[in-house]
Amino acid sequence: MQDSSNTGGSDWSIQDVARIAGTTSRTLRHYDDIGLLKPSRVGHNGYRYYDGATLLQLQRILLLRELGLGLPAIAEVFHREADPVAALGRHLEWLGQEQQRLARQAESVRQTIETVKAGGQLMAEDMFKGFDHTQYKDEVEERWGKDAYAASDKWWRGMGAAQKQEWKSHAEELGRDWKAAAAAGVPADGPEARELAGRHVAWLKSIPGTPAAGSGGDVRGYVTGLADMYVEDPRFAANYGGAEGARFVREALHSFAAQYL
Repeated sequence: MQDSSNTGGSDWSIQDVARIAGTTSRTLRHYDDIGLLKPSRVGHNGYRYYDGATLLQLQRILLLRELGLGLPAIAEVFHREADPVAALGRHLEWLGQEQQRLARQAESVRQTIETVKAGGQLMAEDMFKGFDHTQYKDEVEERWGKDAYAASDKWWRGMGAAQKQEWKSHAEELGRDWKAAAAAGVPADGPEARELAGRHVAWLKSIPGTPAAGSGGDVRGYVTGLADMYVEDPRFAANYGGAEGARFVREALHSFAAQYL
């Protein structure tokens, strides 16, 4: 319950905050110990109390935890982003994108269930609807040559449905993690973005026919060139939540390439 000694009635005990937020008093005390979430006041009995401002801070912490950030990264985000409303706006945008993605997945699963129940035939083309690797054919051939596109096209067409789904799921997971990091406001040259960039480069190296996959290719030029395309081409930018997200990916990949490629 609220502390009766506060005439404004605007703060809550640590037990109430833990219950309302779905966390534990131990977690809140840990956040206090590491300086991530200080209570608004401490009572004469040593109990911690939290006002509206600290609850807003806690909401941001829990959102960032949902985005997959560790506590050190969250502390860095708070240090760089002083405006909680702007930060929550980015979080809300990311949550909206996740809501749309989950709705599309739910619809796809629903259609699959109905098809199976009716004894219909599942079509691989329908299972991968919306993913057309040939849409980038001209860009790939112009930048890296026809052989590069031919090799990657042969690799893609040679995979079975399960392999394609696994690859597509991996690409989508990487895209979600990029969007989450951008929404969280993590620095493009920080450890979280560096880890993502490393995963991204490893993913590119797994695609036959690309300069990243071969030995002796211009891997740095290939990675930074793709990073630029993510911003320049709306089709690429859409994979990372739009222009702002694509710019974050570009900065992170450029930073990673300068240090490690």
